Order: sequence, then structure tokens, then C-alpha cells
Amino acid sequence: MRLSIIIPAYNEEKFISDCLEYVRTDILRCSSPDLIEVLVIDNASTDNTAEIARSFPGVRVVHEPLKGLTRARQRALSEADGDILAFVDADTRMPPWWIMRVLKSLDADRRIVCVSGPYIYYDATILNRVLIRLYWILLAMPTYWITRYMVVGGNFAARKTALTEIGGFDTKIEFYGEDTNIARRLSAVGKVKFSMRLPMPTSSRRLHAEGLWATALKYVANFLSEVVLKRPVTRSYRDIR
Repeated sequence: MRLSIIIPAYNEEKFISDCLEYVRTDILRCSSPDLIEVLVIDNASTDNTAEIARSFPGVRVVHEPLKGLTRARQRALSEADGDILAFVDADTRMPPWWIMRVLKSLDADRRIVCVSGPYIYYDATILNRVLIRLYWILLAMPTYWITRYMVVGGNFAARKTALTEIGGFDTKIEFYGEDTNIARRLSAVGKVKFSMRLPMPTSSRRLHAEGLWATALKYVANFLSEVVLKRPVTRSYRDIR
């Protein structure tokens, strides 16, 4: 299977270099690195994000002039060459063997159309790390067992055929709820697997800027709204840069 690693990026000059270094390191661990492409979607950036990304050998940069996370993801769907599309955020640090775990999960069961896992925050306080861990174990996982679908937007991979079958990403959604939306719709065409054994380290910049509890409430509210009403409850969002 060919794999496309996709990184939507809006004004990410502070993070994109580290992100790409971690991605490149994990690609080199794979048995067939030539079957993996890295695609950065420059989502209307006004800083040096695109220039930094282009400085990495083998990285393809695509400019998407319409700002918005779902627009960047949809552009990636039309540009990517892979059979599997893996989406990570520009402030993530891909852990060792993440790629191989994703491919192994999808190869083991053709009914699985999407795999995802939790965020872990590499720069959060110890207390916040403990609270977030408890959130995933005590709230998120039981919820997943009930709904049978859950996706973290900066830590998931899906079959391109399945994404195409459901019509891709809902570009009317600006930010909150987009991950649950894609999880819910993908679950209609196959299995969506969420595993605590597929974590993705990411920055806690939104937690620092908006607060742990406020951020958690927004995500929970939009998850429930997508599940019940099939639309997010929060329409606006704040860029944290």
C-alpha cells in the first residue's frame, strides 16, 4: 500500500521543521520508504511555512488559498497519491513506528477504513498530563465503545477509497467537530478503529491559550453534537499561533 502523510499547515513556521524531522525519521524505519510521500498543504500561510517545508528533500508543498482545516484536508484528498492517507498536525512529533502500526492495522483487517489514537501533550504540566490520560481512559474510550467511531484530527489514517466514497471532508465545518464528522461518516462504510496504542505527541498550545477545562468542554460538546445532531455546535474558533 502506498501511504501519503499529510500535514495541513497555516502559519506553522515555528513547528513545521520539527514535525517534518520526526516524520522523516519514522519513514526511514519503514521497510519500503519509497512507497511513502509527504505532502504539506500550505493553507494560506503568510509566514515562511511553505519555504521551510520545501527545504526538506522529498516533501511536496501544495498551496491551498482558501483558509480552513477541512479545505486543506479536502485539497489533500485530491492531491495525494497514496492508497492510505495519514493526517497529522504541524505541531505533532510522530513517535517511533507510528507508520508501521497504522499500516499493520489496516492490512490486518480490510473492513477497517480508518485508524486513530489519542493525543499526548509533550509540553503540558505533569498534572495536566495525568488529567488528560484519565480523560482518554475514563471518558473517551467508553464513549468510543458505545458509538464505535472516534477520530483525533491530527492523528488518523484512512483509506482513500473510503474517503472518496463518502464524498471527502465537509468543508462547511471550519474547525470544531470536523474529526467526529469524518469518523461518523466513515463508520457508515467500514470500521473505525480507535486505539490507545496509537498515541501522537503534540503541543499543548491550545490548552495554554484557552485553558484545559474550556478546551475539553468545547471538544466534548462538539463530539456529542455531531453524534446526536450530525453537526457541530461551535461555529467559530481561534487560531493559536
